[in-house]
Parts: sequence; structure tokens; C-alpha cells
Amino acid sequence: KFLYHTLYTLDPRLYCTCTSIIMEVCVDSVQSALNAAEGGATRLELCANLMEGGTTPTAGMLKIIKRVVSVPVFVMIRPRGGDFLYDEHEFAVMKEDLKALKEAGCDGLVFGILCKNGSVDKHRCSYLLRT
Repeated sequence: KFLYHTLYTLDPRLYCTCTSIIMEVCVDSVQSALNAAEGGATRLELCANLMEGGTTPTAGMLKIIKRVVSVPVFVMIRPRGGDFLYDEHEFAVMKEDLKALKEAGCDGLVFGILCKNGSVDKHRCSYLLRT
């Protein structure tokens, strides 16, 4: 099934142009972030629980990684593994996590929400973009 990711950057300078190549590496620890940056990553996607496809990391993990790497760090906003159909409580968690991670200094966000018919939930994705 197609997974829709919405990338949102908090800094317009981080938008890529069609002439630039971004090597984004998914990381789940301080050490993996250091390894990725040292290996040439130009952006990191910070997640927890990679074995479940990635979930929202902690603000503490983000803060430490931001101290030790110089590349932009985008964070995944996903309350659990599994499908991308979120009930009202899970969506509330996503909103709170998004606020906390923005305050903690993330450079951008990665998330996706689907409707029951498999289409992108544009209403809730747009809401998160405005948060």
C-alpha cells in the first residue's frame, strides 16, 4: 500500500530544489545520527521503533541529536505502528507530539494520515501543517 508522507519544514531554507540531491537517513538513536552525519547524510529522519515502521521519537532524543549533529533533523509524527488510520485520541496525541517536538527544535516533520477508503486524509494533514 502506498504510504503518503507529508514533509513540512519549519525553515524555508531547507526546501530542496530540483537541482539538489538530499540524502536523508532514517535514524533511531544518537549513535545512528552521528554515523549518518559522518557518512554524508544531508538530512536525518528521526524515528523510534523502526521495527514497527517508525513512530514518534522523544523530545529528549531530538534535543541531544540536535546538539551533536549539524544536519537538519526531521521527526516522524506517528503514535503507533500498523496502519495510518488514526482515531480521535491518536490524532490528539499526534497534535501534542508535534507541538512538543517543534518546541524541542525539530527542523521539519514527517507524517501521514489516511481515510478508511485509503485516500489521504487531507483535512487532518492540513490541520497538522497549520499547528
